Amino acid sequence: MFFNKYFYQADNRVGKMFPYVLQEKESTATKNSIEETNSPRQKCRKTFATPPQTRNSLTYREAVLDSPSPPDSPPKSPKKGPRRESIFDFKSEAAKKVELIAKSRDERRQRQADEKAFRDQMGAPEQHNPYYEFSRMISEFKSTLEFHPLKDSDPVIENQITVCVRKRPLNNKEKNRSEVDVITVPTKNQLIVHEPKHKVDLTKYLDNQQFRFDYVFDETCTNETVYKFTAQPLVKTIFEGGMATCFAYGQTGSGKTHTMGGEFKGKQQNFRNGIYALVATDVYKFLSRPPYKDKNLVVSASFFEIYGKLAFDLLAKKQRLKVLEDGKQVVQVVGLTERAVSKVDDIMDLIKKGSLERTSGQTSANSNSSRSHAVFQIILRRASSKQLEGKFSLIDLAGNERGADNSKSNKQTRQEGADINKSLLALKECIRALGKKGKHCPFRESILTKILRDSFIGEKSRTCMIALISSSVGSVDHTLNTLRYADRVKELVANDFSEANSGESEESQNENDVVSLEWDLLENSKNVIDSCVYFHKMACQLYDNSKQVGYSKYEFAKNWKNLLREMIDVQRVAYIKASEFCEMLEDEA
Repeated sequence: MFFNKYFYQADNRVGKMFPYVLQEKESTATKNSIEETNSPRQKCRKTFATPPQTRNSLTYREAVLDSPSPPDSPPKSPKKGPRRESIFDFKSEAAKKVELIAKSRDERRQRQADEKAFRDQMGAPEQHNPYYEFSRMISEFKSTLEFHPLKDSDPVIENQITVCVRKRPLNNKEKNRSEVDVITVPTKNQLIVHEPKHKVDLTKYLDNQQFRFDYVFDETCTNETVYKFTAQPLVKTIFEGGMATCFAYGQTGSGKTHTMGGEFKGKQQNFRNGIYALVATDVYKFLSRPPYKDKNLVVSASFFEIYGKLAFDLLAKKQRLKVLEDGKQVVQVVGLTERAVSKVDDIMDLIKKGSLERTSGQTSANSNSSRSHAVFQIILRRASSKQLEGKFSLIDLAGNERGADNSKSNKQTRQEGADINKSLLALKECIRALGKKGKHCPFRESILTKILRDSFIGEKSRTCMIALISSSVGSVDHTLNTLRYADRVKELVANDFSEANSGESEESQNENDVVSLEWDLLENSKNVIDSCVYFHKMACQLYDNSKQVGYSKYEFAKNWKNLLREMIDVQRVAYIKASEFCEMLEDEA
């Protein structure tokens, strides 16, 4: 009684002080009673609580399961205001931009993945090649170029200093290592080096560096073609009282001995098609011509090497030579063997004998590398007084080595590389002095330049440099080093030839010059005839192709334009030669 009375009084106080609490309790009780009424248990009780007549007339399914459900609640009225299509509309502008950036990133990654899958599928046979991506990029770059390589019918331009480059093809070792060709020769005086590089994010790309020289010989050019544009124009110089020098420069194993001495067939060397032998052949041809036949000239030859700071005679079992200056400050090689030769075969025997005696060693680039400078000289003297008429020096330089390549070698190999680089640097400075008249010639810097001093002094001295390069991707650093060396030499003497020609005096225009120009004119006319035959053949072929159905007009016009340009160049040189010869004859008359 006490508790009931207490709660009753508490409820009264709550109702008086908080009337809304009673209302909430009443609404809750009403809601609970409705739910209990609509529950299945209450429905079942109501059914069985019906009168007997009703219970007998209805089945359990009709009474319980098929009983009507309570009516649905009325539909809610739609809210006012614009309807939002997606949850994206509820986000801020910053969140929208972040989602757009993420979406574009995912699309880009998917596109890159598709491209990579396509490249992998296309390059599946070359997956073993670590340079296949660079090879593909180089092929794409070459497809955008027009190729006009050097031809035998192209005119020969005579300079006081000629700098040219010869590209060596890939050898078997490089092919086995799956290396690619990174040198492109689009024209006769231009080449491009495709240096493989990587960005900061390891993306691969090509650094295409262009170089321009007097001539550029691709891998299809033979020794005869190289000789025609380099050493052959210098043969006439020694018959006119001048000094000629032709040297091969380049990396170890780039083909210097192959070019100067002759092509190799296995381990056997064919000395007949080297520049040594080709120069000797032309020397005897000049001796049989009228202007020089009556001079009673005698031909002799010497062959020696420079190893480090010493000189050795290759025709006398490598006897040591002394390089001294006489009272007239003329450099003399004391003890050097100079043998008279009467035919080309005698010179071939000397070349074979000296080549076998040459010093060689092993380097990181070549197992049988020439570690010395080989100097082969053809000397013309008058038979009566033994006076020097002219001298042709053919030099096969040792391979240029970088200090990084010799870091793991022994002390002797490192010393050899240092001496080689020192002499090559001195040689470059002497050639620069030859191009700049009146400049001091530092020939005392090395024994090589000291011996060749007379080749760098005099108005009639002419020099030819053949830079040999390798085309493999593994030698790209050496290739760039060689090309920069050659480019530095040509850069400083590019405009000196015209000044040298303008300074010639009228006294030098003698009878020998007339005969020489006449011979040049006849040789040039023969080149024009050969070019006309080639022009006629190609023109007919182009015309026949134009009659075919669906021929490319653009290809026809481009090939026809290139053919005409080649013919115009040949005829222009021929016209200049003919004009010079006519002016000389008019002056004499």
